[in-house]
Amino acid sequence: MKFNLKQVEAFVWVADLGNFRKAAARLHTTQPNISGRIAALETALDTRLMERDAGSVRLTSQGQKLLPYARSVLQSTDTLLEIAGQNALLDDVLKLGVTEMVVNTWLRDFLKRLKEHYPQVSVELTVDVSVNIEKELQERSIDLALQNEPFAHQTSGNIDLGTYPIIWVTSPALNLPHDQAVTLMEISAHPIFTHSRNTRLYEEITHHFAQQHPGIRLVPSSNLAACLHMAADAMGIASVPAAMVLNELNSGELVQINYPWTPESLHFLARYEAERSSRLVVRAAQIAGESARDFLRQQHNTRATPPYEPNND
Repeated sequence: MKFNLKQVEAFVWVADLGNFRKAAARLHTTQPNISGRIAALETALDTRLMERDAGSVRLTSQGQKLLPYARSVLQSTDTLLEIAGQNALLDDVLKLGVTEMVVNTWLRDFLKRLKEHYPQVSVELTVDVSVNIEKELQERSIDLALQNEPFAHQTSGNIDLGTYPIIWVTSPALNLPHDQAVTLMEISAHPIFTHSRNTRLYEEITHHFAQQHPGIRLVPSSNLAACLHMAADAMGIASVPAAMVLNELNSGELVQINYPWTPESLHFLARYEAERSSRLVVRAAQIAGESARDFLRQQHNTRATPPYEPNND
């Protein structure tokens, strides 16, 4: 009996994705190659692992029985390399999904640390809003999601990435007071830049002003950096995670204003499916946690106390 890791890997990914074409794309090969690997594995094991049916794939009873063991083989191989101190031999791809807040804070440090641990691993990066990132994680289009709550589905692997307060910022050219509370009348005189419609941040802001001032102008955007640029150009006021604007606040390009209400802080997690994920994915999630903690610790040590603390009661 002879089979190899590539055949086992093909079996696992076809089973997880339910499609030969998707498995081929994931493993950077062709569909005929995947079909050949599955056929060779079935021959070696002298059993039928899966059936094709109208473009879909379903596991046979024997395939379902053997899948956990096949997955264990791959996970044990990764662990073997790590314990032997040979992570440099791991030549793999990590499909990573992140939100814009992560991109603008500690993503660079995370990628550097990951490269130190896994020099030959490539990262395929998807940047999107959290609801879309979660969908890709459910579909297994990505391996690891660094995203904020709330979540429609729970995952078996979760590592805390910290909590990030939201603040209001604008250009000093608008001459809004930043050493005392800004009134509803003052803030409603300007457009409010915020995240896109399918985000919790937008929903909270919409709900608040619908009760307080229904006529206020909200300008949603899928790109928070664009919101900051418009705010810096005195085109309005932006509601963003404080961690994203540290440099602009320090330089004076933006100032924090103290409206007595802010959206709830964003809580971030590194999310993955523990029972399906490789050692690489698990370790990457742990490294993300380390990077986030170091960033928040440094931010706490260097941040000045804000002149006004909002009251969300």
